[in-house]
Parts: sequence; structure tokens; C-alpha cells
Amino acid sequence: MRRSIFPIVLLIVGASCSDDDMPTAPSGPAVGFFVTSATSTTGNLGGLTGADATCQRLAATVGHGTRTWRAYLSVERDPANNNQPAHARDRIGTGPWYNANLVLVANNLAELHSRSGDATLFLDERGQRINGQWTGSPTPIEHDIMTGSNADGTVAAGLTCSDWTSDSAAVTGQVGHSDGMGPNQSTAGALASWNSAHANQNCANTAPRGGAGRIYCFAR
Repeated sequence: MRRSIFPIVLLIVGASCSDDDMPTAPSGPAVGFFVTSATSTTGNLGGLTGADATCQRLAATVGHGTRTWRAYLSVERDPANNNQPAHARDRIGTGPWYNANLVLVANNLAELHSRSGDATLFLDERGQRINGQWTGSPTPIEHDIMTGSNADGTVAAGLTCSDWTSDSAAVTGQVGHSDGMGPNQSTAGALASWNSAHANQNCANTAPRGGAGRIYCFAR
């Protein structure tokens, strides 16, 4: 007498649908923010395209190149968008963003733009602190990070080093303080801003006033 094959088939199907065999989505935090270890003597970064490429390259060197990285920079005329303004806040996704040590920097855009700089959080892609006003910092001070942005992440007109293409002493760029500090470790007013503390001296030399031509990078 022939035996039914259905019990066997059902057994196989049941095994193939077990929870152990189902694909699982990645979970947990991933690195999505850093200050560049690479520096620039001038404000000429090659525009947004050149700055984005720098972010992508540095991310790849530490194993995070599979994500899409964007520079936190604003411009008045973006060639990729019919020469319309590009606001830094619109370029970086919606969060959350974790630093190189997988510590949360901000959950979303609102939280990001309401916070102050912090030397323990605003680290480079290798997890190193940026020279600043914090106790024990090496010299020289390099906490001025180029953004061209207002505190809300929108473009600061006339303060973008000609959309990050100029090394002229006749133009300037807005910077933030990665450590959220000014002289004597002051955290008063704009000096605490990570993205809009003051204008640099000019775009021919990023060092005066405490800079090194660094930028912020975010993964979208």
C-alpha cells in the first residue's frame, strides 16, 4: 500500500518557516556623525561636491563607507539644484546620529539644532577629540568648524566662502564651536553653538580665531 507523502511535506514546510531561518533587520546604533580629521588651509573645499567626497572618503577609512555621507554645509547657490540655496539641515537626513564611539549626538533635526557643542561628543571619525578650549586640550585651538549656517541650519548669506570654492581674503565663512566653548571656557551665547558661533577671519586662512578648516559629516 502506498503511503501518503503529505506528512513529510508538511514537516519540511514547518521547518523552513521557523523563526531561526527568517531574515532579521540590522539593529542597534551605527556611526552617523563625525568631525573631519582632515583639515583645509582655506575655505576652498571644492564646493559641496568636494566636501561630500571628503566625508565619504574619511568614513570609508574607518569602515563606514557603505552609508551615504554628506557635509554639514550651507551654500547660497547649489549647482546641483539650479543654483538655488542649499541648507545644511536639509542635506543630512533625519537622524538619529551617533558618534564614532556609538554615543548619541542627537535623535533628530530639532534636537540637533537645539543642543550645544561638546568636546566629548563632537569627535572625529577615529573617535578623537578636536583641539579646543576644554581642559587638557592640546594646542593649537582648532574648534572652529566650517558650516556657513545659522543656528537653525539654514544658509548664512555672505558667509559661505563663496559656496566653499574660495580662498580669498575678501570673503568669510560662518563656523561653529565643536566644544561649545569660547575663551576661559565660556559657554555663553553664540560661543556655545556647535554650528554658528561666529565668522572666521577670512577664507584665505582658516587658522586665525581658532580653526583648521574642518567640517562636520553626517550619514543620511
